[in-house]
Amino acid sequence: MIRFNEIIGMILLITMLVCLPASATEKKAKIKADDYIGMAAMLVKDGLYQRALMALENVDATSEDVDLIRFYTLKGLAYLSLNDLSSAKENLQKSIDNGQNDPITYIYLAQCYYGLKEYQNTIDAVNKAGTATKDYPGIIEMQAQSYWQLKDFDQAIAVINQAELSYPEDYRFLRRKVFYLVELGLYRNAAEIGLVYLHKSNAQAKDYIAIGNALRLSHQLPEALQILEVAHLKFPDNATVAKVLAHTYLDQGQLNTAAKIFEQGAEYDAKLFAEASEIYRRAGRLYHALSVNTKIADQKIKLKQRLALLIELKRYEAAVNMKNALYRQGLIEDEPIRYALAYAYFNIGQYDKSKHQLNYLKNPELFKKGIELRRIMSECEANPTQCI
Repeated sequence: MIRFNEIIGMILLITMLVCLPASATEKKAKIKADDYIGMAAMLVKDGLYQRALMALENVDATSEDVDLIRFYTLKGLAYLSLNDLSSAKENLQKSIDNGQNDPITYIYLAQCYYGLKEYQNTIDAVNKAGTATKDYPGIIEMQAQSYWQLKDFDQAIAVINQAELSYPEDYRFLRRKVFYLVELGLYRNAAEIGLVYLHKSNAQAKDYIAIGNALRLSHQLPEALQILEVAHLKFPDNATVAKVLAHTYLDQGQLNTAAKIFEQGAEYDAKLFAEASEIYRRAGRLYHALSVNTKIADQKIKLKQRLALLIELKRYEAAVNMKNALYRQGLIEDEPIRYALAYAYFNIGQYDKSKHQLNYLKNPELFKKGIELRRIMSECEANPTQCI
């Protein structure tokens, strides 16, 4: 919505233009250009970037009387704010070409280059900005990242180290260093600095997760556990912390510990009950897995897992009693489910029902298993005493 003072400005502009004599054409054009540029400056300041560009469209940039420095700078800022980085870069560069010498212009230009992945140009622009960067720590981080993307790792870390000294209360640089060290394979240092960062910065759960998981994915499990255990104590109700911690124990083969953490996390995210039940099954704690299975909300996941558990427990009668539920949920179309049901029928001696399920198998591996099961059933039918 155009504000009242904008409307008044437009009225005054029209009045001046109408009152000018025809012989004053050049002066008229200059006043018009200056006014549009002034209006664009106000609109940029108010965050109305598209309107600012519309105002600047009325300016003839080829006219000798136009303030090209201001014109191109405003145009560049508007495009930058609209995330049109290519247009922003082009116009900011034109402002410099026309004499713009304000160092902050290079800061804006660095943002364009970085967004366009022109990393060497980003570095050059930051260097040209000089001391103007002191109020923009985010630009220094961009410079470090640009060195990193160019695989100049030593220089990237040097920039980060200097930034830590220049901005001792800004912990983004300490955090960035942790991930650099992880990528360089310096895991022990990464874990140590990670703990310093987490302690100093009063970090949130997402920071613990990011650093802990980075170490985990790099197979540095003791270091990952060191950080994630702290997170679990600090954020006991955060299901994502629990999940990443559980997976780290899982990676170490500590199934019972992992399953317990999944089960605890499931109190805050019910989806984790399925993972807890599965890990208890893998750990051989089948009855506890069956107990946890009852808490799973997703019926399809619950029934598939329950059928597998009942067969593993040799509770074949209970397994075949799931048939109607499996049909209702459409799970019977899943061939492994059909085979499991056929196997359960076989084990309670209901061979016809077992063969009925085997008739639907098309998967080569399961079809082969079905043939073997039919052979065994034929032997049992020929000599029932062998299958008691």
